[in-house]
Amino acid sequence: EAQLVESGGGLVQPGGSLKLSCAASGFYFSSYDMSWVRQAPGKGLEWVSSIGYGGASTYYADTVKGRFTISRDNTKNTLYLQLNSLKTEDTATYYCAKGRDRGALLTTTPLGQGTQVTVSS
Repeated sequence: EAQLVESGGGLVQPGGSLKLSCAASGFYFSSYDMSWVRQAPGKGLEWVSSIGYGGASTYYADTVKGRFTISRDNTKNTLYLQLNSLKTEDTATYYCAKGRDRGALLTTTPLGQGTQVTVSS
């Protein structure tokens, strides 16, 4: 059974940084494209970023391009998201997900519990 466990969230001031991690198990991680999505309070899921199974191809939402960096370590079955220059509007629960089909990502309940990122002064 596939499992995804997110970590690394926290409270940070505007302009600050965080690095999120997602530990994957129960499936062949290195064969899957992976993504990050987020959900702000009272709002639906929002696609943030995706990465190809080999790590060479990356994709970003316009709202985070230039500030966030997605990466992966297939030897550790772990997905990462480096968040820089954080803004209050980045406040959300962040989830990792298998695949990069945006339609599916936005309509599928995340597997993990997510990690909370709060940007506030």
